[in-house]
Amino acid sequence: MLSPANSGLYVCVAFFHTGPHGKLSVKAIVLDSGGLAYRENHPEPVPQQGEVLVDVLQAGICETDLQLARGYMGFSGVLGHEFVGVARTGAMAGRRVVGEINCNCGVCTSCQSGLGNHCPNRTVVGIDRHDGAFAERLAIPESCLHAVPDSVNDDQAVLTEPLAAALQIGEQIDLTAVQRAVVLGDGRLSLLIASTLARSVPHLWVVGKYQEKLERFERRGIPTMRLEQAGPEKSFDLVVEVTGSPSGLPLALNLVRPRGMVVMKTTVAADHHLPLAAIVIDEIQIIGSRCGPFAQAINVLADRQVDVADLITHRFSLADVKQAMQMAVDPKALKVVFDIGG
Repeated sequence: MLSPANSGLYVCVAFFHTGPHGKLSVKAIVLDSGGLAYRENHPEPVPQQGEVLVDVLQAGICETDLQLARGYMGFSGVLGHEFVGVARTGAMAGRRVVGEINCNCGVCTSCQSGLGNHCPNRTVVGIDRHDGAFAERLAIPESCLHAVPDSVNDDQAVLTEPLAAALQIGEQIDLTAVQRAVVLGDGRLSLLIASTLARSVPHLWVVGKYQEKLERFERRGIPTMRLEQAGPEKSFDLVVEVTGSPSGLPLALNLVRPRGMVVMKTTVAADHHLPLAAIVIDEIQIIGSRCGPFAQAINVLADRQVDVADLITHRFSLADVKQAMQMAVDPKALKVVFDIGG
């Protein structure tokens, strides 16, 4: 149970569960060879050197979680990497925190050159050899944590990781040189990407399948078109592919102009089958884009620079994992979250 203190910190009153052998346990959603399942007595995470425990308040489902559940990367363990929680230990104990997902070694050449997200020794929270946030408690390197200011509520804070991923596009390319851009996909990450691009790109469109989702973009002043209307114009300086489907990249190549750029955000379990000649003939730049700047994302949320008010459409308990994962692929849903603590 969490209660606010006058100092702006949180007072943690813990209710510990014990498993069948007297060991501490937590409620969690676990992926293994038998599929995805809710566990009442999953072993509590044991912090390794440099790690702290975090009591998870909320955790969001994203496309990567859905793909992992379908076998992407062969992950087993506790899913979930978008979260807000309260640090139980460490220098930020009692404070609300969000966490970067790449747990790097800090000493290799990549880390020393500022590319810790590409550390060859890294684990990735809820994705690669590191239990994630679909649980009451999470162990994570203290170096990954960022404090959440009081001006950012839990519903906003749980979106920090995907917002940072959206902002990463502006870290990778010069958006001031982009006049015409299109975002392919009408889902959770697409809305954040379009909202951030709209601040810099004068002519921006979103292509999607579902009218109900596209209306959310329209309400933010971002023009949209249905997928069947997206003809092979080859007129866009930038195409951001966020469809979550292997069909997204072929469509992007039909829309981008010669010497234009395609930014890929999609990761899928399915194989891609794509003729590559168009990339060479039209001299297209294809840029992979993944994690982004957390501090910038927190500032954007605190300053209300991006409207995230209606992004969360459905909430579930951990025990309702089956319904939550089904809703996450329902056209009526946008962001689905697990309410865990509080």
